[in-house]
Amino acid sequence: MAKDPRATFTIRTVDQLTIEGEKSFRHVGLYADLKDVLARAKYPFRVLPEASEGRLDRALLLNLTFWSADSGGDILTRDEIDADVVCHAAWHHLAARAFGGTGEKPSVDSLFLGEAIASAFDVYLVGRLLGHSPDASFLETQVPAMADATDAAGMSEEDFEAMLQSIADDPDRAFEDLRQLLVDATTKLFACRTAEEGYAALTSFDGHRFAALLHRYELSNWVLYARAYAGNQGDDARVRTVDKTLRAHEASLDWLTENWVLPAIA
Repeated sequence: MAKDPRATFTIRTVDQLTIEGEKSFRHVGLYADLKDVLARAKYPFRVLPEASEGRLDRALLLNLTFWSADSGGDILTRDEIDADVVCHAAWHHLAARAFGGTGEKPSVDSLFLGEAIASAFDVYLVGRLLGHSPDASFLETQVPAMADATDAAGMSEEDFEAMLQSIADDPDRAFEDLRQLLVDATTKLFACRTAEEGYAALTSFDGHRFAALLHRYELSNWVLYARAYAGNQGDDARVRTVDKTLRAHEASLDWLTENWVLPAIA
């Protein structure tokens, strides 16, 4: 009998992992709830085999290639996880819980919405930590990465600083603005079949406050993954309804908390 390749990974739940940077997230009330979501669901994280311990390059490649291929969580290099990754995994789990079915492949729309929520939440965290935990290790990695992306897009340092300030001033608005941009951009790019069409899709967002951050989110990977693994590649009415609801809500994170997070820990 052929050996199951998944057996080479060690499975860990969130309560079996050391969480790095958690202290900086104490004032973010939603963090504790998202962590509780994973704990109650016994959400499985996969740790690389001992022979590959510490191989961050290998973990990154696998995570980018198989980010929603099955029910397993992020692949880790050891029994440690960053606090922001806990949040990211929880949002993916909640999206799958909202739209998934037993043995059902995720739709393109659900993949894009789930990843948009998880990714935009990072910007929300940046905003919350800038004002409360400016020395957080999370900011030491996220802010330079954001700066690199905006610099590549031609944004000045002054404009980047202004962007950070606007995120800190209203993290909830920053979350929703970026979430919408990521959903709209990936949906448009998915429909493109040529570089010319893709270019037109990208430039259509040039006026958006976060357009310079788009490259930060590996959108080509989202699109290619959806083409390879998604089930329904047409409109998913369930997802579109949630998306419209979030756009219309005064505070979309409040809606997600009430309708996704709290029922998962009730």
